[in-house]
Amino acid sequence: MAYQKGLIRLDKAIADQTGYSRKDVHKLLSKGQVLVNGAAVRNFDAKVDLEQDIISVNGQELALKKYSYIMMNKPKGVVCATADEKLPTVIDLLPEAFRRRGLFPAGRLDKDTEGFVLLTNDGQTAHRLLAPRSHVPKQYTVWLDKPVEEGVEQAFAKGMEIPLDKHDNRPGRAGARIKCSPARLERTEQPQVVRVEIRQGMYHQVKRMFASMGYLVVGLRRDSIGGVALDPALAPGESRELDAAEMDMLGIGK
Repeated sequence: MAYQKGLIRLDKAIADQTGYSRKDVHKLLSKGQVLVNGAAVRNFDAKVDLEQDIISVNGQELALKKYSYIMMNKPKGVVCATADEKLPTVIDLLPEAFRRRGLFPAGRLDKDTEGFVLLTNDGQTAHRLLAPRSHVPKQYTVWLDKPVEEGVEQAFAKGMEIPLDKHDNRPGRAGARIKCSPARLERTEQPQVVRVEIRQGMYHQVKRMFASMGYLVVGLRRDSIGGVALDPALAPGESRELDAAEMDMLGIGK
């Protein structure tokens, strides 16, 4: 076992990712019930490498890791927040096996929007995926109140202007507008259903873009982030960890 500077404390790792409190972990350490790579550890200050060291408590190996990356199929009526006094959150939907301290949704979906939400405790990766300069594509299926007319694809591809919103964090006078980056709109066999890809991610951007052209979005689902598609096997409210290929597509760990 390594005790190099920069590795995570063993007691913190176990407490953060299990039901044990830090006090519980210290008791287990004192009794020699915590093993690292098969050797009992009693030092409260011991540090471990979660990518390499094998950690067991009471004979049970723990699947500890520094960072978690979880794909969730968010249903309608659930908010993208870590806590809410009135409504269920994406964190509330996580099964016990995926719960970790510090998890948060990397990018928010509206309460009435469903689909792919990435949950992680890796703030650096979340910031990179959300930063406008990263241009990470996000694809949506959009249900509209009426069929799409000619010219909408061109307006999206050119980059339209929409009214400035208070959530855009930009100063502006009354009636000011903000320019959207070029987006891709694809028609489907259903005239009121389209697919949209954006690389910007402003507040309510898809809804605001359609509203500026006289359409009301009556249904919205995020289908993919950065080329990683929502797993069709996930029912609304279900989640799973990203696999190695998906993490590679998102540039995680690079």
